[in-house]
Amino acid sequence: MNTISIDFQPFVEWDNSPFILFNAEGKIVYLNNVAEILFGYVSKQELYDIALAYAPQTFGYKTTTLSLNYDAFNFYAITVGYENEEHISIRFYNAPRAKPSSPLETDKFMMTDINILLEANIALFKTKNSNPLQLLADQDLPLFKLDQNRFSKLLRKTLDAFRASDSISITLKLLIGEHVIIADKKEAIVQLSIAANGRYHDADNEIKSLASQSHISCLLKEHTIKLEIPLIQ
Repeated sequence: MNTISIDFQPFVEWDNSPFILFNAEGKIVYLNNVAEILFGYVSKQELYDIALAYAPQTFGYKTTTLSLNYDAFNFYAITVGYENEEHISIRFYNAPRAKPSSPLETDKFMMTDINILLEANIALFKTKNSNPLQLLADQDLPLFKLDQNRFSKLLRKTLDAFRASDSISITLKLLIGEHVIIADKKEAIVQLSIAANGRYHDADNEIKSLASQSHISCLLKEHTIKLEIPLIQ
C-alpha cells in the first residue's frame, strides 16, 4: 500500500495522547493539540531530556513503561523514536482513569451554580477556621448538573484537609481543550484546585471515594488537592 500521498497530521492532531517532535537542538518542530496543553505544566527542556534518556540505541523506536505525572496528566508509558540524527519524537500514553463503581443518575441531579455552592462551603469552613484564604473563580461558568449533597460533602472533606494551613489558595476554572466521557457523551471539565503550605492526609481515602462516586477525578499531593469535575449539561 502506497502511503506517500497520505497526510497523517490530522490523525495525530485528533489523538488525545501528547506527541512532540524535536530537532537535534531540542527545539520543537511539531506538537499536537494536547501536547500544547501539556506544556502548561512541564518545561520543554524536561520533556526533551526524557526523550534523549529513553531513546533507542539505533534508528527506530522504543516503548518504555514508566510513571509520569504532570498535574492533571498521568502517563504510564512513552514511545521515543528517530529515523535520522536531525529529529526525535516522543509520544505519551495516558493512564486510564479509575472507573466509578456505579453509573451517574444524572436525571436526579440539579442544575447548579458551582460558584454559589463553593462560596457557601467556604463560608461554613470559615466559621471554624480563621486561615487566610484567597478565592479566584471563573464567574462565567455555566450552570450544570451536579449531586449537590454529595459534592458539598466532598468539598467539606477537602477543605478540612487544610484546616491548619496558612494562606490557602482556591482556584476554580474551566480546563480549556479537556473533556471526559460521561454516559457516552463528551463533557467539559471544571477544575477546583486548593493549595497551601501543607495539609492533613487523614481523609485522603474518603476524599478519593467521594470523588469517584461522582465521576470526579481527584489528584492528591502534599500541598494540593485538585478536583476535575465533569460539566454535565
